[in-house]
Amino acid sequence: MQKRTCTDQMGRVISFNYPPKRIISLVPSQTELLFDLGLDEEVIGITKFCIHPNEKFKAKTKVGGTKKINLEKIRSLKPDLIIGNKEENSQAQIEELMNEFPVWMSDITVLEDAFNMIEQVGILTGHAENAKGLASTIKSRFADLESIRATNLKAAYFIWKDPYMLAAKNTFIDHVLSKAGFDNSVKLNRYPAMSLEQLDELAPQVIFLSSEPYPFKDEHVQEMKTKFPDSKVMIVDGELFSWYGSRLLHTPDYLRSLIKLINAHP
Repeated sequence: MQKRTCTDQMGRVISFNYPPKRIISLVPSQTELLFDLGLDEEVIGITKFCIHPNEKFKAKTKVGGTKKINLEKIRSLKPDLIIGNKEENSQAQIEELMNEFPVWMSDITVLEDAFNMIEQVGILTGHAENAKGLASTIKSRFADLESIRATNLKAAYFIWKDPYMLAAKNTFIDHVLSKAGFDNSVKLNRYPAMSLEQLDELAPQVIFLSSEPYPFKDEHVQEMKTKFPDSKVMIVDGELFSWYGSRLLHTPDYLRSLIKLINAHP
């Protein structure tokens, strides 16, 4: 086994044993990517939110949540590589781990960041060709989406309730919305909390209630329809809007079906 160095998406240079044989993934979308690249044996630890694929989720050791990592559990597993994300993981805990282990961090806001992450994870783990092919296929599918984009419909994307929080500018969700042709009604930064009265002033034509992280249900759709009678309100698959690993393979087809559904019900 040899030592290699690489630069992560936060600009940090890390040194690690190559190829890594004991990997811990702290991000659900990146965990799924690792398994899809064929790293079944190498991945030894995941979070309790790394639910795909289900059979791997059941079999692997859990190291806590994305924001509340069990540091002692990680130490007991003796990883030779940890893979995390700037937004999804706790900065203080990641910095503590960095003092003891090689930690590669992603930082993703747009699709190009996701493509880069996929290819870099492939290089890190010795699966460069598979990762490059995967990224290329996802790019091609998003390019095909151009022919059926929404016509700049004003959209609002809810991620949380009590308080209501929405995905706004400088988020991956906002970028995915734009790729499908939606115009995000919320021009603030990141994930602002907003009242329904504030949103009403923005007059969104489409309201998306995400299935995660808050599990919006049909009852919430009815509440929104009462408040916004002139808007189309629907629950959407949050994983297909916010997971930036191999699940992106399915996002363009999902967006295409969503646009057709909206157009069919004016």
